[in-house]
Amino acid sequence: MKNSEFTNKDEKVCRLCEHGRLSTDKSAVVCMKKGIVDPDGKCRKYVYDPLKREMKTRLGLGEFSAEDFAL
Repeated sequence: MKNSEFTNKDEKVCRLCEHGRLSTDKSAVVCMKKGIVDPDGKCRKYVYDPLKREMKTRLGLGEFSAEDFAL
């Protein structure tokens, strides 16, 4: 699997990088390679970490009744 299957080119940001750790107030990223950087920053050392992805909320399936399933 390539990282490009899951990431968008615009989403190569430091907050999703394997080398960075988001600060407690979420205003900066502490990077092992570059030091303290902006969460939306970019660099050549970027490596995607899928565990840092924030999932989008799912839409509800709606309300169903017994009449919806009757034949």
